[in-house]
Amino acid sequence: MAMAIAQQHRESSSSGSISKHLDAGKYVRYTAEQVEALERVYLECPKPSSLRRQQLIRECPILSNIEPKQIKVWFQNRRCREKQRKEASRLQTVNRKLTAMNKLLMEENDRLQKQVSQLVCENGYMRQQLQTASAATTDASCESVVTTPQHSLRDANNPAGLLSIAEETLAEFLSKATGTAVDWVQMPGMKPGPDSVGIFAISHSCSGVAARACGLVSLEPSKIVEILKDRPSWFRDCRSLEVFTMFPAGNGGTVELLYTQIYAPTTLAPARDFWTLRYTTSLDNGSLVVCERSLSGSGAAPNTASAAQFVRAEMLPSGYLIRPCEGGGSIIHIVDHLNLEAWSVPEVLRPLYESSRVVAQKMTIAALRYIRQIAQETSGEVVYGLGRQPAVLRTFSQRLSRGFNDAINGFNDDGWSLLNCDGAEDVIIAVNSTKNLNTTSNPANSLSLPGGVLCAKASMLLQNVPPAVLVRFLREHRSEWADFSVDAYSAASLKASPYSYPGVRPTRFTGSQIIMPLGHTIEQEELLEVIRLEGHCLAHEDAFMSRDIHLLQICSGVDENAVGACSELVFAPIDEMFPDDAPLLPSGFRIIPLDSKSGEMQEALTTHRTLDLTSSLEVGPATNQAAGDSSSCYNTRSVLTIAFQFPFESNLQDNVATMARQYVRSVISSVQRVAMAISPSGLSPAVGPKLSAASPEALTLAHWICQSYSYYVGADLLRSESIGGDSVLKNLWHHQDAILCCSLKSLPVLIFANQAGLDMLETTLVALQDISLDKIFDESGRKGLCADFAKIMQQGFAYLPAGICMSTMGRHVSYEQAISWKVLSAEENTVHCLAFSFINWSFV
Repeated sequence: MAMAIAQQHRESSSSGSISKHLDAGKYVRYTAEQVEALERVYLECPKPSSLRRQQLIRECPILSNIEPKQIKVWFQNRRCREKQRKEASRLQTVNRKLTAMNKLLMEENDRLQKQVSQLVCENGYMRQQLQTASAATTDASCESVVTTPQHSLRDANNPAGLLSIAEETLAEFLSKATGTAVDWVQMPGMKPGPDSVGIFAISHSCSGVAARACGLVSLEPSKIVEILKDRPSWFRDCRSLEVFTMFPAGNGGTVELLYTQIYAPTTLAPARDFWTLRYTTSLDNGSLVVCERSLSGSGAAPNTASAAQFVRAEMLPSGYLIRPCEGGGSIIHIVDHLNLEAWSVPEVLRPLYESSRVVAQKMTIAALRYIRQIAQETSGEVVYGLGRQPAVLRTFSQRLSRGFNDAINGFNDDGWSLLNCDGAEDVIIAVNSTKNLNTTSNPANSLSLPGGVLCAKASMLLQNVPPAVLVRFLREHRSEWADFSVDAYSAASLKASPYSYPGVRPTRFTGSQIIMPLGHTIEQEELLEVIRLEGHCLAHEDAFMSRDIHLLQICSGVDENAVGACSELVFAPIDEMFPDDAPLLPSGFRIIPLDSKSGEMQEALTTHRTLDLTSSLEVGPATNQAAGDSSSCYNTRSVLTIAFQFPFESNLQDNVATMARQYVRSVISSVQRVAMAISPSGLSPAVGPKLSAASPEALTLAHWICQSYSYYVGADLLRSESIGGDSVLKNLWHHQDAILCCSLKSLPVLIFANQAGLDMLETTLVALQDISLDKIFDESGRKGLCADFAKIMQQGFAYLPAGICMSTMGRHVSYEQAISWKVLSAEENTVHCLAFSFINWSFV
């Protein structure tokens, strides 16, 4: 009986436990008020902690009958629903893009099939003509087989004639955008796909240069038309666009007469202008069209004083076709077809004006990328730094680019005039006494310059130098080419400060720069950033005062695979807390490729090239062969344009002009050294880096260093098995001790260092020639070296005691011992340089 009661008790207890468990985990139907309260908390904190859930139950009486565990389950389900919703939305967006891209590809396939059929027909016709060629020469009646279409004469001086031209322009443009009027081939390096910007093509064989793009954009057609018609907002080379005449046409369209001025990309060529008709209309299928072409007669258009600095170019039927998509957004077709009159530029620059790839990069692709950028900014997909609005950052980029183009071109109607130019100067000096940086919207931020602005500019031809690599180097290693005192002068001139001029408060540049990104375009083809150059006052009373310089900078064209794209680095000094309408005085570099790279060249070149020349010292048979192949296949030219602007006071114009000319020449010299270092030919280990114009090659110098060490010190610098053939240079380069060589001049400068030496000095081979020997020793080290110098020159070598030296970054380096010896040339009767070996060095 007792056992039966105990069994019943256990069953009852077990049943109660199961019932309690089911009650705790059963589904709860929430009221509308409870859901609203939970949603409010979810918006604040999607994943509340256990304490927050208990607090929620206490603070909300309507949730008092719900267990904390059930609330936890509600938040889990809510997060899961949110995740599923976002994923479904993303998949729908991807599906719409794929559907639109598939439609584009099908249309492209249909166009190509039509082109194939047309070519087959033309081939058959030509074959027939060849078969009957002999008969055609004797039969005069055959002369009427080929006829020339007669175009009706059109009067461009009245609306009816202009409307006739507009309709013809529309038909020709549509035949290029969706038909076979131009033989289009795919743009190299721009393969279509769901993640690509669009489908890009360039003309294969036609008059002038032409490019075409089509892609999907998540904006309405009317908005896209508004953006594209404002050409100066997205086309950086467009100086001005002026509408002279506008009258309505059918279908709610308009006909406009435009005068457009285009900047010259370099100082070696004149600028271009266009006198065109632009026709905006809508088609029966709901598409919007904006087409444009030049009007005949080079003498047409406004007869202004500035027109003398321009060459009239021709725009063949071009434009934009925008079709609405079913799921929202638009499909856009862009065609640019130009005749840039290449005869008017030097022969070396003509590839720049005869390249469809350059037109594609500068105009066609740039237009589509700009629209996509606006679309992503509108949807909130783009996040920018330092709290700046997208429109403000775009304005900064446009102002930097426009100011740089103004400096390069120096138009007379802007107030520019040449200073003492006899045509033989390598550096052109232009002065603008009317320049006033008060183009900002806020008069409080405008800047009135007491004298004006002076621009020093020059252009040079580069051989076998990848523009993207050179611009990346100039951006990342500013100390290799820039002078901090010049940067300080430009920055101080833009400030109203009692310490404006660097002569009042001397400053030492630490050599470091900090890059703070502001924003970038979708594909990172353009970067906008703030550069901080760290400096400190040398005056004792201001020892702890920061003298940093800030620059606003844009960098573009850093992708080596972008065929035909130019690379730019443009910067302007700014205040640390610069307002949105801060005055800007841009300077910088522009590198434009004159010859296009083939696919084989791109594969032969490494994407990330060693900029400190370490690869030039990797000596070996396999390396030599690879370098030789790279050097032979990469045979391109590019033109580098440099322009630096300096504000000046009227009484200091001549002094500033002299300083600017010398500074630009020093920058050109530095860029030439960098260009030689990063070019594939400069990287060829079979040749080695040229240390100076009169110096031997690196391999020869390595033999001289080792032979002279053995001759004077009586020991081998390298192991005996390591000194045969080309292995000397490789083993010397990887030697554990820091080995440096300096010239024998009144002010000895370094001409060579191995890898350990570069690490110790924290520098590169490119910058090595700017370091004098006395800069690397402290005071006691310099005294010891002076005391032992006579001994070195008499007996050929000397042991230097332990001491401290300095790196270029200002860090102290200790070494246990140093050896110095004379390096003899091959004749053994002349001393080429002095060598130093720092043993067991380390940073303090």
